[in-house]
Amino acid sequence: MTYEQSIRYLLSLLGESGGAGLGLQRMQALVERLGRPDKAFRVVHVAGTNGKGSTAAMIASGLRAAGFRTGFHSSPHLTRFNERIEIDGAPVDDEAFVRAVEEVRAAIEALTVDADRSSHPTLFEAVTAAAFCAFRNAGVAWGVIEVGLGGRLDATNVVDSELAVITAIDLDHEAWLGKGLRRIAGEKAGILRPSGAAVSARQQPEAAAALLERAGELGTDLVFAPEQLPLQPPAPDSRGRFRIAATDGSFAARLALAGEHQVDNAVTAWCALERLGVEREAIRQGLETAQWPGRLEWFEGPPPALLDAAHNPSGARALAAHLRRFHADRKIRLVYGASRDKAVDEVAGLLFPLADRVLLTRAALPRAVSPETLLSLTDHLHAEIECVPSAAEALRRARQGAEPDTLLVVAGSIFLLGEIRPLLLAD
Repeated sequence: MTYEQSIRYLLSLLGESGGAGLGLQRMQALVERLGRPDKAFRVVHVAGTNGKGSTAAMIASGLRAAGFRTGFHSSPHLTRFNERIEIDGAPVDDEAFVRAVEEVRAAIEALTVDADRSSHPTLFEAVTAAAFCAFRNAGVAWGVIEVGLGGRLDATNVVDSELAVITAIDLDHEAWLGKGLRRIAGEKAGILRPSGAAVSARQQPEAAAALLERAGELGTDLVFAPEQLPLQPPAPDSRGRFRIAATDGSFAARLALAGEHQVDNAVTAWCALERLGVEREAIRQGLETAQWPGRLEWFEGPPPALLDAAHNPSGARALAAHLRRFHADRKIRLVYGASRDKAVDEVAGLLFPLADRVLLTRAALPRAVSPETLLSLTDHLHAEIECVPSAAEALRRARQGAEPDTLLVVAGSIFLLGEIRPLLLAD
């Protein structure tokens, strides 16, 4: 199997399971058939609505700084599937990726002989199993595993984690997780383990109550990170990268990831790493070197560009706050696209008023909303909106006639970022 063949195989799994929905039965059967590759390493399991990828990246970075061979499984990818499976800070190479997919394919074929579609693993389940296999093959000591959707019924929840981490919870994926913050928090709390350890970010009261209730039922030792590391007022540089310092002077770090919201993520990662016994110097190094592309990621230009997923209201609020605080003197040209299940009206309402010009486009995938549909939903928000058929063309038009104080902002969809980011890197 070549790399291209492995990707075609994984994509062929889209729509498998016959619409059976979320559940762990298929994934349990798959990892059992593979010999439980997830048992070959220690696990930190990370759930949440916003910040889970950034927090997981910081935790993985801290574990590497402490000298541990570390795997990191995240989703979705920006450009290549390999990015979902990292070992020691870099995507696995094509050979290792193919080997893991071949193992998973053989297991799936053995499991699904004469089986109906409801028992057939999905793409996400297959990629998660491939990550476990790749980590086992590489001999990692720790695997940092990011939940795909929710927690309780997510494919990653077959792991027996040493530490559960829950980042900020907000409204998202309500069609799958249920209506209301308490219901969603209950789904995220599904990654807690009986008599286990857990760390939570700062939460809204309703979400915190749901987490505490579930932790009490399970006997989970749950702590809230802000209570463990009281901070001095964080100080940003001109790009919005913050320095955090404990009020007692015992810890300080200049965060590699930009945005005031990363302060909470960093405190959560710090608390998680402390609970794992990582030395504070390694924690500092981890926070100062963590990378998470596509999250307030800066490109020099000209004109300069800022890429941020901002695919839900919480993410859009964070991006809007960042733009108001650090780029209020710039003329913003916003390139925006969205997937079908996103709160376009609310996200657009937060971002469009900050822009001098808005270009609506789409990523090249079926779930993307067409620019024309986006326009019908948002044309009341801005006078200067145009529809552009492709991401590359939207970037080209956004650059045309850019002035010295112009800032390009690309937001709304991680898949859109995945198409535009390589174009910026190539410049």
